[in-house]
Amino acid sequence: MESQSDQKKEATIIDGKVIAQTIRSEIASEVRHLSDKYGKVPGLAVVIVGTRKDSQSYVSMKRKACAEVGIKSFDVDLPEQVPEAELISKVHELNADPDVHASKFTGSSTSVSYLLVFEVIIQWVSFMQGCLELLSRSGISIKGKKAVVVGRSNIVGLPISLLLLKADATVTVVHSHTHDPESIIREADIIIAAAGQAMMIKGSWIKPGAAIIDVGTNAVDDPSKKAGYRLVGDVDFKEACKVAGWITPVPGGVGPMTVAMLLKNTLEGAKRAIKQ
Repeated sequence: MESQSDQKKEATIIDGKVIAQTIRSEIASEVRHLSDKYGKVPGLAVVIVGTRKDSQSYVSMKRKACAEVGIKSFDVDLPEQVPEAELISKVHELNADPDVHASKFTGSSTSVSYLLVFEVIIQWVSFMQGCLELLSRSGISIKGKKAVVVGRSNIVGLPISLLLLKADATVTVVHSHTHDPESIIREADIIIAAAGQAMMIKGSWIKPGAAIIDVGTNAVDDPSKKAGYRLVGDVDFKEACKVAGWITPVPGGVGPMTVAMLLKNTLEGAKRAIKQ
């Protein structure tokens, strides 16, 4: 009979909500220090075009997060049909404001597509930084480790592979045309799952003790839920928990880190500007 000590311990859950809240508390402390010493606080400007509910909800969440940590929020609401010249002028005005240390654009206007691209870049930089922060805050070293990124999209897979390389990991990118992806993934000390395929990575694909950051957010049918579906990652969570050393849940893993890292980047920009 297998003794209790011989039984495989389930993976440690990397709780993005808890880590994000810790980061926010640290930011709040540093903001108070800046205010006390220099009489200034970081400023985050958000320009929203149109009245899309998802954008409004997202901006409301950022505004609440700013208030929580003491960052000043500059909010600019513009109509969906705002002239392009007026929008660009407003963005330049915010960029020139010494009290603004980071800015975001969100909306649905197709006439300002380059601003939308800029917004996506800013958003995903924060998102990807959050992935590495989850590893670091969980005591998982990246340097010298074998990391496999599953997915090669321009906004997740490729950029995060570069961040891992910069952190001195040995990185392999697995994609839809990779031969025998299971054997490659099974060699990884760190797995970043960003393929956009529900539960594609099975427990048998995972090296015992590996760390898994699951970026995937996929809706699957679930009649037991009020909405008729539930969200799952790219990793089969139940199977992976029996093999991996650490794993992020979906939801509640990477997602909560995005706003926290945006606030952290705003703080860092303010520290550079204020201390000059």
